[in-house]
Amino acid sequence: MPRPSIDPETNEPGWRGFYKAGGIAVLISVGVVLAEITIGFLPEAARASQRTVTAIDWFTLFQNNRLLGLRNLGLLNLIGAALLTPAFLAMYFALRRENQPWAALGAILFFMGMAVYLADNRAFAMLSLSGQHASAASDAQRSVLVAAGQTMLVEGLNRLGLFLIDSAGLVLSAVMLRDKVFGRAAGYTGVVGNGLMSVFEIILAFVPSWFNVGLIIAMTGGVSLMAWYLLIGRGLLRLGEAQEDAPS
Repeated sequence: MPRPSIDPETNEPGWRGFYKAGGIAVLISVGVVLAEITIGFLPEAARASQRTVTAIDWFTLFQNNRLLGLRNLGLLNLIGAALLTPAFLAMYFALRRENQPWAALGAILFFMGMAVYLADNRAFAMLSLSGQHASAASDAQRSVLVAAGQTMLVEGLNRLGLFLIDSAGLVLSAVMLRDKVFGRAAGYTGVVGNGLMSVFEIILAFVPSWFNVGLIIAMTGGVSLMAWYLLIGRGLLRLGEAQEDAPS
């Protein structure tokens, strides 16, 4: 397979290291996602997911198993998404010569999505409320904490951050269709994966009665997305190696 073309402006150690860091980070994120899926099949995790409906349920789970409580409120997904940050930034730099305006839009959408996603996650806030609830001195204090916890659970249902991240991936994948660094296979895989996941988020937000249909879409999109991440990781690592071999 031919080496990616070299950008003279980025043929320096800092860029080489950054491309490699982005490639490694996205591959680790795939491992995190697979770990999240695996944990979800464990009996204790499955039972906890079925039993956590109200704020009191979550407080009880945190008091019995903090790690499982954090995981069930998306801690691993949060870590996996954060690991994509250097990868998306590296993708922008790699794709900007092909189509800088659209590559920039993809990067902007990703960082907006990450900001919203991080702000909306309630894992550590619920852990804190759980500790306060356990040490509350009166029923009145506990009632206030339960109400606060229930509000946080509702706020945590916001999926705008994920939609923006998927939209960012869709834009960058479209740019890849004409790019030689990642190749058309990565472009098409990313368009399918990010596109289907975007549709899933729209269904959850506006047509929740179609949840079963959305679940099938999400499963298909998730598999495509994992393949896209692997192709992205490979592409960034190859780009770093190509830069390393190029003359200064």
